[in-house]
Amino acid sequence: MHLTLVEPFFTGSHQQWALQYQKHSQHNVHILSLKGKYWKWRMFGGAVTLAQKFAAAPVPTNLFLLSDMTDLCTFSSLLPPAFRQIPLAIYFHENQITYPWSPTDPDISLQRNNQYGFINYTSALAADKVFFNSEYHKSSFLEGLIPFLKQFPDHRGLDNIKRIEDKSKVLSLGLDLKSLSLYNVQKHKNATLLWNHRWEYDKNPEEFFQLLFRLKEEKIEFKLIVLGESYKKSPAIFAEAKKRLADEIIHFGFAPSKEKYIQLLQEADILPVTGYQDFFGISVVEAIYAGCYPLLPNRLAYPQHIPEDKRQEHLYSSTEELYQKLKEAILNIDQIREVEKLSDFVARYDWSNLADIYDMTFSQIKQE
Repeated sequence: MHLTLVEPFFTGSHQQWALQYQKHSQHNVHILSLKGKYWKWRMFGGAVTLAQKFAAAPVPTNLFLLSDMTDLCTFSSLLPPAFRQIPLAIYFHENQITYPWSPTDPDISLQRNNQYGFINYTSALAADKVFFNSEYHKSSFLEGLIPFLKQFPDHRGLDNIKRIEDKSKVLSLGLDLKSLSLYNVQKHKNATLLWNHRWEYDKNPEEFFQLLFRLKEEKIEFKLIVLGESYKKSPAIFAEAKKRLADEIIHFGFAPSKEKYIQLLQEADILPVTGYQDFFGISVVEAIYAGCYPLLPNRLAYPQHIPEDKRQEHLYSSTEELYQKLKEAILNIDQIREVEKLSDFVARYDWSNLADIYDMTFSQIKQE
């Protein structure tokens, strides 16, 4: 089977997902992409550029697989006539209807933030198949469409939600997890806490670091590893934490290499997560696979990464409950290090387990 994977925002997790599927698939996967920058412009103009790019040098294709950053309607309408009957599927890494916007984004005050969600909506409506990276993502998108469409004056098309639902399916995100078990590092004496997410507001760093400040004030000893990509407008709490937790910090900032990232993951003991947005949670799954003891919110996609019989132990419902669970884990770190790891449970997301499922799923679209 020949599959053309269309990605206007070819960077970060989108890029890794595309390249790794190409590597592990039995199909012939051709990647059609643009550099991962100017995300809003990519959602508008990327489809035009990529359709023209494909038309200039077409390749055999039995299925177009587009990421959620693509305006599927525009892309399909600009394809060469011979390719306009080829099935189109869309894969939602995230969506712009239920993703919380940064309060500092100027589009909010200018009341022009609906069009990005509308592109996701029409793309899903026009696609032959719609895939989501988690059950939470699928349900939140479909539920989010109701208030999203109701805000418009007429012809809201609420019956279209059922049309989208009927052709939607969960296809878990494939990850290269096996590469995270390269080392057998020496643990530190004190419990080591980990942050390995983007330095952005939706990961809720304020709550995370306030918990750590409280631990320090109570003279609870711990060490800290802070990983993840920072941006120009990263929340100010990171700079504050770097000063206030200087004595606890082992590493603070982006890892210089994949090997260093893996090493630091394996040095860590406890993963307290405070995020209020994650459609899947790549960094969480990576840390769990590397052996961290997770403490996760009982919301979003996080519960799916914990076995049902372990959820009471690893999930929390309030900040205070998280603090008490975290404090107890730190004070009993020797026992925590002996607890059965959840690596095997999240190993189902490794490409060695998912590539064949992807291939079979996409082959069925071709045959329909």
